[in-house]
Amino acid sequence: MELIKKPVTGMKEMMPREMEIRNYVMKVISETYASFGFTQIETPCLEDIRNLLSKQGGENEKLIFKVLKRGEKLNLSEASSEADLTDMGLRYDLTVPLVRFYSNNANELPTPFKALQMGNVWRADRPQRGRYRQFMQCDIDIFGEPSDAAEIELILATTTTLGKIGFKNFEIRINERRLLRAMADYAGFEGDRFGTVCIILDKLDKIGLDGVKAELLAEGFSVESVDKYCGLFETVTNDLAGLKKMKELLGDSVAPEVIESLNDIIESVEAVKTADFKMVFDPSLVRGMGYYTGTIFEIAIPEFGGSCGGGGRYDKLVGNFTGTDVPACGFSIGFERIVLLLLESGFQIPGSKEKCAFLFEKSLTPAQYVKVLKEAAELRKEGKTVLVVKMNKNKKFQKEKLTAEGYTDFKEFYADSFGA
Repeated sequence: MELIKKPVTGMKEMMPREMEIRNYVMKVISETYASFGFTQIETPCLEDIRNLLSKQGGENEKLIFKVLKRGEKLNLSEASSEADLTDMGLRYDLTVPLVRFYSNNANELPTPFKALQMGNVWRADRPQRGRYRQFMQCDIDIFGEPSDAAEIELILATTTTLGKIGFKNFEIRINERRLLRAMADYAGFEGDRFGTVCIILDKLDKIGLDGVKAELLAEGFSVESVDKYCGLFETVTNDLAGLKKMKELLGDSVAPEVIESLNDIIESVEAVKTADFKMVFDPSLVRGMGYYTGTIFEIAIPEFGGSCGGGGRYDKLVGNFTGTDVPACGFSIGFERIVLLLLESGFQIPGSKEKCAFLFEKSLTPAQYVKVLKEAAELRKEGKTVLVVKMNKNKKFQKEKLTAEGYTDFKEFYADSFGA
């Protein structure tokens, strides 16, 4: 059997330079979120397939890596469908496992419970720039806080983190699922087809408003309803004035508290933010997960040209496990895309230790080699990183490679330089 040296498609190998940046970003994330009172937990990478297929994950449920039953439980001869063969799957996000964790451990957790979770997730997606089949997610969530305080805290913690990493001039786009439904009702779309409307609206960035109109008409919606619906996006601006205008247009179709909540979140975050970003009301923001019930938000970083994280409120998800709803809201930072942008920009980790390379001639005696090691140990006590490595024949190329890895100081050791 021929062995394959390349990684499985969509599964990424990481070079030392990337690992340094990943570790740095994870450190900033964990320290910043901890300063906001979030505590770290961990959940298994495998979940019961029934949880993963609970109709809460939107399109991601089509991308699950499913795990075959094992031993006597795997009965191929009697299986009539795929469901008879699988009982677990790799998690496609961290929210469903977190909600299961909270449901299982709520009696031992404080209220509100502020959770930080970092870990890999898996989706059988089509790989592309910034999108892999295995990727790291970093989530913060708040359980048991029904007010806007949860959204405000999540946005401030996330944006403070991005600011510390070095990002500027980005946007937090915000909308409300109840507002999206009110917009659909205002246009006269049938209530049971709300999901279809959202799926099409979610393509606005890619196909434009004319494309959205065409797809809505192709789905059989009336010209009058489509024109009325799309007219909202031609009239409403992406700011507080636009939010006020939306309230005027929708009238009784939207509950006053929905508009008030969005307004309060935007104004509060803008008043106390520490990072360089802008809050943007975006009536076209949908977010694909089926579990969102209220506020939704998304990170837009100009350098990437797409979403670099997002989240929202999901007050009904805990109730699916326990029968009792618990207010819940979360924000996931786009870890992989942030690391990609840092790599592409030539990012240098601030305050990095000085990296020294000791290149020694292979003819050194054991006693001479020990002297090299002792000198390296002294520099490490001073806080420096010291690599001790044999000198290659092509010393110039060796130094070029080490320089690319961040080594700035070189010292060479030859047998005849030690004296008697």
